[in-house]
Amino acid sequence: MDSASIQRVFRRDACAGRVALVTGGGSGIGQEIAVKLAEYGAKVAVFGRRETALQSTMDLMRERGVPDSACMFVQGDVRSTESADNAVAQVVGRFGKLDVLVNSAAGNFLALAEKLSTNAFRTVMEIDAIGTFNMSRAAFEPLKRSGDGRIINITATLQLPATWYQVQASAAKAAVDSITRSLALEWGQFGIRVTGVAPGPIADTTGTAKLGGDVDPEERKKFMASTVPVGRVGAKTDIAAAVLYLVSPVGNFVSGDVLIVDGGHYLYKKPVMPRETLEGWSKKMEKKSRITADSKFAQPPQTKRQKMEMKANRCADVQRELTPTQALDR
Repeated sequence: MDSASIQRVFRRDACAGRVALVTGGGSGIGQEIAVKLAEYGAKVAVFGRRETALQSTMDLMRERGVPDSACMFVQGDVRSTESADNAVAQVVGRFGKLDVLVNSAAGNFLALAEKLSTNAFRTVMEIDAIGTFNMSRAAFEPLKRSGDGRIINITATLQLPATWYQVQASAAKAAVDSITRSLALEWGQFGIRVTGVAPGPIADTTGTAKLGGDVDPEERKKFMASTVPVGRVGAKTDIAAAVLYLVSPVGNFVSGDVLIVDGGHYLYKKPVMPRETLEGWSKKMEKKSRITADSKFAQPPQTKRQKMEMKANRCADVQRELTPTQALDR
C-alpha cells in the first residue's frame, strides 16, 4: 500500500486531537508509523536509544509538513522502568495528555538455537516483552484519563507456529501477544483498547537487512516474495495503515486481537511438488476416482448383482424426488 492509497481511505484529520508515543520510532516500521500518525493529525513523540535516528524522524516529519509544535523525541531505553516513566512524563508535560502508545521497539537476529547465548536470548526478551510491559505500565494512568486510550503492540508471525533460527524473537513475540490479550482484558474497563499488529516480511528495513546476512538485497526480496501467497513483500506503509485504522475512531471496538498484516505469509508451506506437475496429475486422479454420487458402493459395480442393485437404487431415488403429479404422469 502506498501513501496515495491511504489518502483515499482516511481523512487527513483521522487522528486529530490525539497524542501518540511511538517506541522504536527512529527507524523502520516505527518511524513510518510515527510519521503517518503525525500526517493524519496526531501530535507524536518518538522514543528510542539513538539520538541521531530520532532526529532523522523529526526531519522526515518536517518534510511531510508536520510543524515542530506537533512532534518531539525522547531519548531512552524501553528496558528501563525509569526511562519509560520519564518518556511518558515528558510527553504529557509537553502535550498535556497521552492517548496512544505504539510499542514498536524490537531486537532480532538469526542464530542457531544451540549456539545462542543466554545473554543474547535475554536481550531480545527484554527489549520486546519487558519493554512492551514497561511502556504500557508507565502509560496506564494517562491512557486511563484519556477515556479512549489505545495501545498497539507491534509483534510478528514468527511464533505462528515457529520460525527457523529465531527462537529468541519467537519467544519474545509470543510473550508480547500474551501481554496484548491480558491488558485488553484488564484495562478495557478503563476505556483502553489493546491490540497487536503482526507484520510479515517487510522490504527495506534495518531488521530485514539483519536477517538477510550477506545475501544480495534484491535476491533476498525475491526469495521473501516467493513465500508470500499474494506474491509480494510488505511495505512499511502497510503496517502504518493498519495502525492508523486501529488508532482512528473506526477501530474503537477492536481490542485483544492481533491483526496479521503479512499477505498470508504465516500460512506458507513449501509445495510437495511443482504446480505444473500437480495440475496434470490432479485431472487424471479426478477422472479415475469419479463415482456416481448416489452409489452405496465404494468402487464401481463389478458383478451383475451389484449393477442390478445400483439400478434399483437409482429408480428409488427418482421416485422419491418426483411430485405426486409427476408420479401419476409416469
